[in-house]
Amino acid sequence: MMAFDTQLFFLLNGLAGKSPVFDGLIVFCASYLAYILGALFLALVFFSSYSRYRKLEILVVTATSSIIARFGITEIIRAFYHRPRPFSVLQTHQLLTDSAWSFPSGHATFFFAMATALYLYNKKWGIGFFLATILITVSRVIAGVHYPSDILGGAVIGILVGYGTVYFVRKLAPQETHQTY
Repeated sequence: MMAFDTQLFFLLNGLAGKSPVFDGLIVFCASYLAYILGALFLALVFFSSYSRYRKLEILVVTATSSIIARFGITEIIRAFYHRPRPFSVLQTHQLLTDSAWSFPSGHATFFFAMATALYLYNKKWGIGFFLATILITVSRVIAGVHYPSDILGGAVIGILVGYGTVYFVRKLAPQETHQTY
């Protein structure tokens, strides 16, 4: 009996390879949407009506949480747990390649941490970033570079690190400066 994770992988990955237009859209979302999301984050913060202090806080806290999640927690896990990419061990529709270990998804940890931190400062921005993060990460499953559990693991790590970072910063700074908008 095939594990649910693998079954769900084949269901999503089975969408690839049927249309060059759809495959191109998946590659764009899985590879390049992340850069647009990063630029959008900077533009939103820079052009927002928040005070200079609040802008700097949002920028530093969001970047810190994303970096800790992706380059801290993810790399520690990957140093001890070596899960091969799906395209390395399964017959897949491979739209992308990657040489790092599969679990947890670095994209998921980074962008879920970013979305969580943003959500705790600005709910509208956060919801938009959560939706874009889901699009990026599901596209990476469709493209054949992650299992669904890689994404789920990365999401849990990213959300916990994003929340923890904001919580820690709010405990250190005066309470009146930390309102959610």
